[in-house]
Order: sequence, then structure tokens, then C-alpha cells
Amino acid sequence: SIFIGLSRNTALAENPPGFPGLPNECGNNVEFTTDFRLEDCKFKTKGINPYFILKPGYQLVLESDEEKSVETVLHDTKRINLDGRRIKTRVLEERAFEWDDEIGEEGGWKTIEISLNWFAICKKTNAVYYFGEWSRDCPDGFDENDECEDESNAGSWEAGVDGALPGIMMPGTPLLGAKYFQEIAPPGAVDRGEIAEMGLPWPEPEEGLAIVEEPEFTGCIKIFDTNPTPDGECGEEDAKIYCPGIGLVQDQDLELTFSGFVDDDDDNDDDDDDDDDVKRKRLSWWR
Repeated sequence: SIFIGLSRNTALAENPPGFPGLPNECGNNVEFTTDFRLEDCKFKTKGINPYFILKPGYQLVLESDEEKSVETVLHDTKRINLDGRRIKTRVLEERAFEWDDEIGEEGGWKTIEISLNWFAICKKTNAVYYFGEWSRDCPDGFDENDECEDESNAGSWEAGVDGALPGIMMPGTPLLGAKYFQEIAPPGAVDRGEIAEMGLPWPEPEEGLAIVEEPEFTGCIKIFDTNPTPDGECGEEDAKIYCPGIGLVQDQDLELTFSGFVDDDDDNDDDDDDDDDVKRKRLSWWR
């Protein structure tokens, strides 16, 4: 497939042809697809990939004891200028929280990162493309007006600016072993994805239990995210699990606690998707 990279025996090569500036701390960039034939794609800003819901109002909440992530697809859009094309993308807001024992009497969540991410779906392949993000980091926490005295925008990038190119966030047809760049904006934004497992149940049953509970979801996939920069990860430490009809359900220690629409999406759009295909889901198993 031209849209999904499969590993091959090219260990002697350092980087894919045409991309000499990619950081290469992992030593295997050539195994990851960088050419997605964008010229073959007409893009839409609303749609449902089996493992990625891009519909305004759709939200995912993932939590651990100390961290929380809230991803919300907004009604906002952004135009990306890329090689003479003006591509309309959908904005997905991600808010990252940390638990702070000093908030109030019993502690509370503080917002440490707010990012606006830009996605669009290729009509031909149903692959979800990632066109960049505006990232705002505040280690000490944003105030109630989302303001921060010591804000960093270091993770921001935009396709079409300074040579950056879009990557694929989720293939339209996932294949076991597929490897692809999610971000192509060296030197810092160069995340990669590898589909490591397919057909998984989630949550996975715990070993040794006398009674094995039925999983909430089946047919899930595991993707290893790697980053070949000096400060990045090259192994299997950053694993994400996506389930059909839901999207991201686990990101390392973060696990899904809520998925569904938090506001009404008028379905007067140019795609054939129906919000009824995506049901609001609250997970009772969360501890």
C-alpha cells in the first residue's frame, strides 16, 4: 500500500531518500513511510475512521491516578497552505492535567498543556492525516483563563511551514507491521507509528483470575509511538491501544474513562457518517 509503510531490510540506509534532515537516533528511519501521495487525496474535515473519530463534539477522557487527558473535536477548522493547495483541516483540542495535592483541601487537577491539533481524512483511503499543532506547555499550571506566565510553544509545528509535511495519524486500513511517520517537521516533531498487534481485547484479561470478565471492546490495535530525536524513545515504551468505533482507549498508564459526544453535531455535512454509529459510553469498570 502506498499509504502504509512496511518494514524492509534496509538497515544500512540512514534516512528515507529526500529526508536527510530527519533525526536518526533510532537508526531505522528508512523503514518508516514518509511519502503518502497527498496529490491523490481530497480531504474532508468530518468522518469516522474505524479507530479515529473526527466529528465535532466527540470527546475522549483518559485517566490515571496522577494524570488525565481530555481530547475534544471542535467545530473550528484551520486552512493549511501546502504546495499551492489550501487544505481545510479539523481542530482537535487536547488538554493534559496533573493531580496537585495543593489545590483546595483535597487536591485537584491542574492544566499543564493545551494543544490544538489539525487533522483531515483522505476521502480515497479513509486515512487520518496530521497537519500540525499549536502546543502550549505550562509546567506550573494554567490559570482559570488558560493563561501562563512561563508558557512554552516548543512542540508546535505546521505542515507547509519551514519544510514540514503532514504525516498519518491513523491508516484507513491498518496492517500488522505497518510503519509510518506521524509528524515530519524536523528537528523536533518527528513522531512515528508502528502497528504492533491487532485483534486485541480491551481491557486485556488479568492472569490468574478465577472469573474472567468479558472485555469492553474487541478488535483493538496496539501502536508503538517512537521518536528518533536524542531525547525521544526508540523502543516499545510508548504504547497506545485503539478500539473500533471508539478510538484511543489506552496511552501507557492512561485508560479510557469516557467517550462520546459532549454537544450536538448537526449532521448537515458532506459525508455519509451518522453520529448514531458512535454511542456515548461510560465505563463502569474504572477504579
